[in-house]
Amino acid sequence: MRSYYWGMGVYWSLSAAKNFPGQVEILDLRSLQPLDEEAIMNIVKRHGKCLIVTEEPILNSFAESLAGRISNECFRYLDAPVSTIGAKNIPAIPLNMALEAEVLPNAEKVSIKLSALLNY
Repeated sequence: MRSYYWGMGVYWSLSAAKNFPGQVEILDLRSLQPLDEEAIMNIVKRHGKCLIVTEEPILNSFAESLAGRISNECFRYLDAPVSTIGAKNIPAIPLNMALEAEVLPNAEKVSIKLSALLNY
């Protein structure tokens, strides 16, 4: 399965992937503009599943846009819907550490999402 990450999502995903040895391949999208869509689509076609991880809220996000492009381009190759995980859809990230931990993804939340996708 191929997963796409940028920002803190890379670190959460690397940690979560340790729970799935040999099953998860991570691509760090170091640049969102320009975006190497050809490489992304080729990899999704090869793996058949995709998880997009971001720090931003998912609603109307780049992650949601990318998931839509992948779904349109790779529909025939997908074994499961393109999945996303990001911050909860709230107006701002809280400054309180306990609340921030509740709002943002982390390695455990990514691991749960990966498990569900791998078992789809």
